[in-house]
Amino acid sequence: MIVTRFQGALLIAVSLVSAAACWFAFATWLSTDLDLYREYTSAAPCPDGVAPRRSERCLRTVSFTVEGTRVKKGRNPEYRAALSGTPYWDGVVVFGDPGPLLEELAPGDRVTGTVWRGAVMTIGKGSVRQSTADEPRDEPQMAAALGTGAGLLAVLGLVFGTARLLRPDHHERFAWRPYGKRLLLITVIVCFVVGLLGVWSGIPWWLVPGLAVLLVAGGVKLVYGWDEQQGDNRRTDVS
Repeated sequence: MIVTRFQGALLIAVSLVSAAACWFAFATWLSTDLDLYREYTSAAPCPDGVAPRRSERCLRTVSFTVEGTRVKKGRNPEYRAALSGTPYWDGVVVFGDPGPLLEELAPGDRVTGTVWRGAVMTIGKGSVRQSTADEPRDEPQMAAALGTGAGLLAVLGLVFGTARLLRPDHHERFAWRPYGKRLLLITVIVCFVVGLLGVWSGIPWWLVPGLAVLLVAGGVKLVYGWDEQQGDNRRTDVS
């Protein structure tokens, strides 16, 4: 009984951490990304005749020389290019994928880069342009999905922890196997998939939490409904 109550207290503590992660996702991460994207898309080109500085809020177009690239696909992919030729922004630039430009570059190639706030946002060669990992993106759906997942896990931990803490001898419906494990998997998978689909489809980010909660609630109903149905079938077979 003492062990069960300790587990309940631990689950409640974990739920508080998840609640804090949920708050951070919506109050800080999401709003910061949205503000950064709006600032970037509204930034004007740097005025002519103004000396370049290390970090500027205007868009500056500069020329780079490619020193080398690394395109590694597979389980731990790496997509990066080493650039030189400027006073402030030389170094390694990271990308999210190999194309359309990175895998075509070779040492000595000249590329045009767009610099904003001290980082390279895009590189281009001819008519081909590729965004770097530093370029702000309009993808708040994933942050909303992960924040929603953290909130749902906080609720899950609070409910299961409270049941163990207050009723250590009668928490069968809040046991890790099968309920807790199934609900954890459902919550993680649903929120991640909804976030990905939200990014790909471009739906408004504020629709993501409601959709994720609705699907997880359906999963909860299925988990407990299936168990009750199996119990009814066993009782019918015995009689």
